[in-house]
Amino acid sequence: MLSLSVLKRPLAVAALAVVALIDTALAQEVTVEAVEAVVAETPPAIDTGDTAWMLTATALVLLMTIPGVALFYGGMVRKKNLLDVTMQCFMVCCMSTVLWYLVGYSLAFAENPDETMQAYIGGLGKIFLSGLTLDSTHPLAPTIPESVFMMFQMTFAIITPALITGAFAERMKFSAVVLFMAAWVLIVYVPVTHWVWGGGFLGGAGVLDFAGGTVVHINAGIAGLVCCIMVGKRKGYGMDNMAPHNVALSLVGASLLWVGWFGFNAGSAVAAGERAGMAMVVTQIASAAAALTWMFIEWAMRGKPSVLGIISGAVGGLVAITPASGFVNPTGALWIGIAAGALCYWGAVWLKHQLGYDDSLDVFGVHGIGGIVGAILTGVFADPSIGGEAAAGLLYGNPGQVWTQIEGIIATIVWCAVASAVILLVIKAIVGLRVDAETEVAGLDLNLHGEVVQ
Repeated sequence: MLSLSVLKRPLAVAALAVVALIDTALAQEVTVEAVEAVVAETPPAIDTGDTAWMLTATALVLLMTIPGVALFYGGMVRKKNLLDVTMQCFMVCCMSTVLWYLVGYSLAFAENPDETMQAYIGGLGKIFLSGLTLDSTHPLAPTIPESVFMMFQMTFAIITPALITGAFAERMKFSAVVLFMAAWVLIVYVPVTHWVWGGGFLGGAGVLDFAGGTVVHINAGIAGLVCCIMVGKRKGYGMDNMAPHNVALSLVGASLLWVGWFGFNAGSAVAAGERAGMAMVVTQIASAAAALTWMFIEWAMRGKPSVLGIISGAVGGLVAITPASGFVNPTGALWIGIAAGALCYWGAVWLKHQLGYDDSLDVFGVHGIGGIVGAILTGVFADPSIGGEAAAGLLYGNPGQVWTQIEGIIATIVWCAVASAVILLVIKAIVGLRVDAETEVAGLDLNLHGEVVQ
């Protein structure tokens, strides 16, 4: 009897494989084992259903940055800086796109001919998208065109640096932002992506990160923390009123993020299958649980539930479920959401004020802490019936997975923190990091971009 793997292949492919075998074997007897060997060597056909879903998921993830993050952050800053923060998000989208085309995709996902270096960085075989054709595929996504896989991964390279901009909002030079983002994408984002997803040492060690807990959120959160500390506090921080100028804009942005996140998490299955469906379910549950948790804690502590609080909680839940979304069941997602809502509230409301750093839009409090919580709890709740035998967490008899997750977190934090600090020091020496006091007081929109919102 033919194995199940052969029977799952498209009938036409299997038939062609048999014909090819008969042609080459001539009069020799055709065995089941021989048929299976030929089918195994036959490249999988591009699946139109998978491709259609991944085209949709790619558009959804791009929607998360423009307009999602742009509106979410734009509503939270003071009106005089609205255009600057949205401009930064739009610029990052353009910058990351070009860098990903030039060399980023290759360094993240091309095989390095040096086996030792392969653990740390990809090769140069795909610079300028060399070798990418209409029907080429990538081993990580064999049922969709490589062009779609490349674009999907590009949207991750777009949103990650865009998230960082919220940490230093309202005070960093636009020229410094441009230089920092270009360097950060290539020096920090690309290597960590390779470590986890591109055949690097973290993925090889068994670190579970389905859709970007380490690659995206811990990376962005730590970089944001380093940036806000090195750039310094906003003028008047702690004394002047720095309340969001339009929470309704932030609500719309958060809503776009939530919808787009289905492309982020369910799209990371890289197929239109049962795993994508479960990733969508757990994403919805975790984000709702986190939003309610933040709301009830704030209600109890401050007497009133705020719009800014509930949307921040929802984003925290989305962040925390990201690394776990392809590995946990709905009950695990509920607990991850509750933990994220509570701990992100603690990070954004209590920890920031205790340590005294000015993380303008709580990038570390939401993305850094949410990413760490989610990565650790992936090691607790990973369900082998969903993620496979290699994805069993503490509750399913594999306590070592928690430590593996912590090792991945530590590696990401150390590299991101050190590299981000060095990049900022170099940029400070070249163009400086911060606008002058007069520009900051008057607003960055008019002084840096010559435009204002009336």
